[in-house]
Amino acid sequence: MYPIKPISASGVARALEKAERYRLLNDPLAAESICLDVLEVEPDNQRALTMLLLARTDQFASGVGAGVAEARRPLSRLAGDYDRSYYAGVIAERKGKALLQEPGPGRAQMAYHHLREAMEHYEKAAARRPAGNDDALLRWNTCARLLNAHPELEPTGEEEEFAPILGD
Repeated sequence: MYPIKPISASGVARALEKAERYRLLNDPLAAESICLDVLEVEPDNQRALTMLLLARTDQFASGVGAGVAEARRPLSRLAGDYDRSYYAGVIAERKGKALLQEPGPGRAQMAYHHLREAMEHYEKAAARRPAGNDDALLRWNTCARLLNAHPELEPTGEEEEFAPILGD
């Protein structure tokens, strides 16, 4: 095992800039690693927590890295109800979109349920949103348009009883 080298408190801002850059360069593993380093120094850093869960969701489509459960871990540490609801929606939406890209039986139904879960979280976030912040509504609309454009995405039965078999 290789020991992890801690970063300095004065290097946090620069590290977060690098993490954001790595996400934009489609290197979510590097971004995730940096966020973990930042959180060792500042465990409640909201930007690092948010970027960590986003970096983990960036990996859904590749099948590499963390799954849904791991992406959700930072949610409970986010400061506000709005952020917790909004980012729970982002996680579910991104998993749903990733499932659409994967071949296999039942993927369309699983994608449907993740997208509907995302919409429920976005509705909760929209009810708590700050004035002028329509992000949750924009994301809800994206999910709605995706479902409207893909009629093959439909529930297999009662939505309330759905529990993903694969989980991640």
